[in-house]
Amino acid sequence: MTLVVLGDLMVDVLARAAGPLARGSDTEARITLAGGGSGANVAAWAAALGTPTHFACRVGDDERGRRAVDELLGAGVKLHVGTDRHRPTGTCVVLVEPGGERTMLPDPGANDTPADVPDAWLAPGRHLHVVGYSLLREGARPGALAAIERAQAAEMTVSVDPSSWALIRDGAIPPVDLLLPNEREAEVLGERGDMVVKLGAAGARWGDLAVPAEPVEVVDTTGAGDAFAAGFLTARLAGAGRREALAAGCAVGARVVSQIGARPVPAVSQIGARPVPAAVRRRRATAARGPASEYD
Repeated sequence: MTLVVLGDLMVDVLARAAGPLARGSDTEARITLAGGGSGANVAAWAAALGTPTHFACRVGDDERGRRAVDELLGAGVKLHVGTDRHRPTGTCVVLVEPGGERTMLPDPGANDTPADVPDAWLAPGRHLHVVGYSLLREGARPGALAAIERAQAAEMTVSVDPSSWALIRDGAIPPVDLLLPNEREAEVLGERGDMVVKLGAAGARWGDLAVPAEPVEVVDTTGAGDAFAAGFLTARLAGAGRREALAAGCAVGARVVSQIGARPVPAVSQIGARPVPAAVRRRRATAARGPASEYD
């Protein structure tokens, strides 16, 4: 079954601090440039797990965006990309402290404008997953609401990851089949609809059913919730029951926290390191002159 994802595509600047941050002074760090964005992370992990995955997003008309698109193409994700001539590709500085806890400083750039999901992607039996940032940012919100409405009209199931407890407000998230919040986001949302709650090191729960996390050495928690969502949704789309799907999400979440970066290895290497076929590059160069491009 096909997974359609709508959300953000970012470039992550990962700064892994060697020790506690010395505020107002210097802290040595290891710096890595990698693909990011919650929606792109879900799409990359789902494709790596073997699920046919389509991803709708927006980038700037810049080299960062072109390399980010190349990376997802190399990961096997089918793309519908809107190009913004005025805003840059989104970028996020991720500060990773000892123990793996991260603090993010995002500049959404082109992500704060509406992304469009092609009509051909919306069909019965498919699933639409929307990243909450697309609903919580005013510029992107109209596109996300329209995609959800169109997917429901096409008899697709829909899930939403609320993304950020600090940005959630009353009425921001419309009724959908499934919510995938973390514990703090679930507290802000209150009891509403069907909800799978990500509990970090404690695993995940779906109603009264709880599954523990897999024990691993935590290196970097960036993208843990995205990886969980990909593992969980992939399992459900393949017909898994609740416990099996929760366990699948926890297993993929454990993989990502044991590495640097939010994407499947080797995609956490420098953006653009994976080659893209020449035919794809030619199609991209031709299509990029228009407002939206589709690649497969």
